[in-house]
Amino acid sequence: MARVTVEDCIDKVENRFELVLLASHRARTISSGSPITIDRDNDKNPVVALREIAEEKVSPEDLKEEFIHSLQKFVEVDEPEPEAVPLIASASSGDDDAEPQFDRMSEEELLRGLEGLVPPDKEEED
Repeated sequence: MARVTVEDCIDKVENRFELVLLASHRARTISSGSPITIDRDNDKNPVVALREIAEEKVSPEDLKEEFIHSLQKFVEVDEPEPEAVPLIASASSGDDDAEPQFDRMSEEELLRGLEGLVPPDKEEED
């Protein structure tokens, strides 16, 4: 392939704008020292990136993932939320040495209980 055109790559990446973004990202990674997968043939980095995409030496999906990760400033980690909030039950016996008993309360039950509370400034008026 002597010359690379957008038409050579458009069947690999259908959106031309996305193709430009991916090729420019790949050209930047080549500039920063990433190994190339084809012969350079005295081509500049953008041409090498387009040739890699056209010859399917690099996956457009992998390039897209790398590009997204390079733009992210904050990576959110999904942690499972606890299903219920523990509630300390009042001890029915007067024994202070007894282990506290825990009941489980859902978040909805907690919110309903909080809605029934009277704000401190309203208590003073009553």
